[in-house]
Amino acid sequence: MATQTPAVRHSRIGSAVASGRDLMRAFFTRGSRRRRQEDILLELLGQLRLMTEEIHRANLIQQYRLTLEQMDRMVDDPSMAEAASTLSGLSEARRRQMIFANRQYGNLLLSHRVGACDWDELLGHLRVLCRNARFAEYWDRTVEHRRSLPGDSLEAQVGAAVDIMLEELAEDPDEWWIVGPSPSSEPMS
Repeated sequence: MATQTPAVRHSRIGSAVASGRDLMRAFFTRGSRRRRQEDILLELLGQLRLMTEEIHRANLIQQYRLTLEQMDRMVDDPSMAEAASTLSGLSEARRRQMIFANRQYGNLLLSHRVGACDWDELLGHLRVLCRNARFAEYWDRTVEHRRSLPGDSLEAQVGAAVDIMLEELAEDPDEWWIVGPSPSSEPMS
């Protein structure tokens, strides 16, 4: 190498610099391409999460439709109501009222589950519903049904809120709009 002319040495250094520059460009290009791929992947995962949530909500709605169809049959045919009901000692008319009270409660719960109303709105609707004597009777007659619910489930938490509302309503029915948990006391997820 000592015999090489400065021009040859300079061209080798120049080509080494050019090669290094090309390697750096390729490295940064790969890095930015990789970042872009990661961004796209994160965006796709976010969309997949949203789609999964939407499918879950659609399944909840479909399941509730099936339940409503069964309840409609029970209301229309007292023999079906008697076969499906766990409540004893009810007249045909009272059993229909209990089924309807269950439908109202289930509808409010579903509305919250699918995001049609938030926690505060749910509590507001339940406050109004708790003022109804038939709903209060339904709630009292079905207390055993709720005991089997996992304590951290949404339905158990809503049930606890309704219990408080009915208890406070019994103490002071004129203050119905403030009974129960305070607004924004979101349930545990």
